Amino acid sequence: MRNAMDTITLAENIPIVSSSIGHALRVLVRATAARRIVEVGTATGYSALWMASALPTDGRIITIDPDRSRTDRARTHWRAAGVADRIEVIGGKALEELPKLRGPFDLAFIDALKSEYAGYLAAVLPLLRAGGTVLVDNLLWDGRASGAVLADDADTRAIREFNRLFVRHPQLDATILSVGDGLGVGVKR
Repeated sequence: MRNAMDTITLAENIPIVSSSIGHALRVLVRATAARRIVEVGTATGYSALWMASALPTDGRIITIDPDRSRTDRARTHWRAAGVADRIEVIGGKALEELPKLRGPFDLAFIDALKSEYAGYLAAVLPLLRAGGTVLVDNLLWDGRASGAVLADDADTRAIREFNRLFVRHPQLDATILSVGDGLGVGVKR
């Protein structure tokens, strides 16, 4: 199923996590014994599929995305993989939908509009339990965030700013791992 999703999303230029990030998500869901997960950015459901595969049968993921055509496709993938019963989709913009959720969540995964990462973090932190984990994708941004590749576009500036916020956030013990395109890992104090 994952290989088919890789092929389809690559052909259609739909951004999804790399398989190395997928593996990391699965391992971190297991390592943290997460049962309730909130995901910001569903796309075609690839990252939720990785996380759902590590959840216990009573575990749940709530994923938020405004693109109905992509979330419909995600549901099809989850049904085929046998994990659809563990995943709920909320159609809407994350910054509008997150405040409506009730925590606590064990884990949050952020992979959506880069310019809104700081807002997503501010919205998910109150929903996480103490000791909960927040994961954030694309923090190396193809080398642009570190300056290894020269770039000064709006998304690159937003990621650079977010990285400084994330690793120094007073509510988190956080780091950025060089897995995939950079995975931020933070534990709520």
